[in-house]
Amino acid sequence: MELNNSTLHYYVMSHIVEFGYAPKIDSIAQHFNTSKLNTVEALKTLEEYHGVVLHPKSSEVWVMHPFSTAPTNFWINSKGGSWWGNCAWCSLGAAALLDCDLTITSTLGGEAKQVVVEIVNGEIINKNLFIHFPIPMMNAWDNVTYTCSKMLIFESEAEVDSWCKKYNMDKGDIQPITKIWEFSKVWYGNHLSPNWVKWSVDEAKEIFERFELQHSIWKMPSKAGRF
Repeated sequence: MELNNSTLHYYVMSHIVEFGYAPKIDSIAQHFNTSKLNTVEALKTLEEYHGVVLHPKSSEVWVMHPFSTAPTNFWINSKGGSWWGNCAWCSLGAAALLDCDLTITSTLGGEAKQVVVEIVNGEIINKNLFIHFPIPMMNAWDNVTYTCSKMLIFESEAEVDSWCKKYNMDKGDIQPITKIWEFSKVWYGNHLSPNWVKWSVDEAKEIFERFELQHSIWKMPSKAGRF
């Protein structure tokens, strides 16, 4: 099998979905019948394409959105398996990919109070929740792990205001979880495709506009490259 961005992404993503963790470099090399050196080079190319985040020392898969291979504050659980999501947005995207009844367990504002988001028959049961997006999308990939760490669940806008004041954080956009659920289905809809291609910046902007994400957080200049 040819080793390229699409085939590599599909293999790693499928492995995470099936087993709950990413394959090691040696396993990837064996699957594509290539050397470890070629595999690492392919992974780094995929990282430059914003298709994966690698451990900086080992080049093993750390993050392949919407999943994390390391513990996070978002635990996704179903009868068929369990996974870590990177953030509230990613966890909903993972739920869309998994396409089954499941729960997403997190804490409000990353603090002590636990919240469990139930998704049954494709519908969110507890709808009165909100997601805060504090990092401008044009800066999201400056440190995408940090960006994800701040996309958290809250019960109200007032709670976001208090949280931002408490931690000296800039307030961003606040969206109802039901809207981000529908948005995530589209955003992550092709992530299990063998022909996966990363959204271009202009494609990302079109999706933001389609879901009426109009806050300045979502604004990005038109340019070449992938989001």
